Amino acid sequence: MTQLLIIGGSDAGISAALRARELAPTTSPMIVMADDFPNFSICGLPFFLSGEVTDWRNLAHRTKEDIIHAGIQLLTNHTATTIRPQDKVVTAIDAAGKEKHLTYDRLIIGTGAVSNRPSIPGIDLPGVYFLRWMADSFAVHQHLTERNPRSVVIVGGGYIGLEMADALVLRGLQVTLVEHNPSVLKTVNPILGDMVKGELERHGVAVANGVSITAIQEQGNQLLVSGSHGFKEATDMVLVAVGAKPNTQLAHSAGIEMGFGGAIRVNRKMETSRPDIYAAGDCVETWHRILDQNTYLPLGTTAHKQGRVAGANAVGHSQIFAGSLGTQVVKVFDLAIARTGLRDSEALAVGFDPLTLETDVWDHKGYYPGAHKLRILVTGDRQTGKLLGAQIAGHYQGEVAKRIDIYATALFHGMTVAAVSDLDLSYTPPLGSPWDAVQMAAQAWSKALQSDLACCQSA
Repeated sequence: MTQLLIIGGSDAGISAALRARELAPTTSPMIVMADDFPNFSICGLPFFLSGEVTDWRNLAHRTKEDIIHAGIQLLTNHTATTIRPQDKVVTAIDAAGKEKHLTYDRLIIGTGAVSNRPSIPGIDLPGVYFLRWMADSFAVHQHLTERNPRSVVIVGGGYIGLEMADALVLRGLQVTLVEHNPSVLKTVNPILGDMVKGELERHGVAVANGVSITAIQEQGNQLLVSGSHGFKEATDMVLVAVGAKPNTQLAHSAGIEMGFGGAIRVNRKMETSRPDIYAAGDCVETWHRILDQNTYLPLGTTAHKQGRVAGANAVGHSQIFAGSLGTQVVKVFDLAIARTGLRDSEALAVGFDPLTLETDVWDHKGYYPGAHKLRILVTGDRQTGKLLGAQIAGHYQGEVAKRIDIYATALFHGMTVAAVSDLDLSYTPPLGSPWDAVQMAAQAWSKALQSDLACCQSA
């Protein structure tokens, strides 16, 4: 029986343990985790803080009892500090500093990521918060419920920053969102970022683009947030959401090689440079299916898949991670924004000859009430016609997430843009059109390509 030890009880760790149990029922994996919240939905934290999820316990995908009943051992409130690969021993300490030495035959590291902490004077003042783990959400929730703040400055216009702007407006706070880039949500083209900014402002959020925060100071009972271009804002609390970086301290202790972005280097079997040690989730590199190389894409969906591969291989199987396309979606008030694959600039940087076309189409037949416009950006390669990426923004009831999944599926299978038109998609007037919105956008791209080629030939 393989002695399987897993460090980390979030998406990757739990998926690894469950898969190992499926394939090797006599294995009893042990999960070591630094807190007491195994298999909680970290992606759900903004919705707990908004009040839409009224009880934080509902964020648990599985209860502790469910996990234990599945044949998985849990060692909670223990932080793994070192790995000795030569002895196959992991040292962990509890809150009192008491050490425990754990042996393994196979080890899976799923330590996740940690919030970026920018070097801003005052970043550690009371009233300044980060949001990454359950304990972070409890601290923010306590501030909201006990101190009844009226205003908040959110530093960072990425996914967490946007979701928290939505959440805190819902709680009645005056929200100011500060982003150092020219537009919010830099993972999509600026034209869609501008749509997000408009949606934020429509709901009363003040948006400051192109501003870098330089200091946070106490000012009476408030905090004074200062930034470039004369930005100054007095506020009751500050939330810093400027991304995350891989948590690799434990892996470093074992002499494991690091790769892209300082993440743990793994192959597609999720093997590290050390024998019998695997790694998965936000702490590792991610093989990109289009780029055919590793990058760093910390996503919950990816962590689940990588954990599943690591769990299978740790009990003797030989599975390969199929790769990521960076498919993402976020809801900001009534707007949903999604992307998959490469943007024009990203495709150009790796040697493609990209053409990106923007198309506005209805989400369903206009004669049926409640139709909304979708803005779709399709990126394809001029030379081969191959689909490279897509972005969609529109009303959240317009099936933005599922429509981006159509493009993601096409990308996964290496389809051309034109081939998207051939897909046999469902249709009824309240939900779509005979040619779905994704197909109409693909057809518009193909027509634009023909015009582009014709212009080149005549020139």
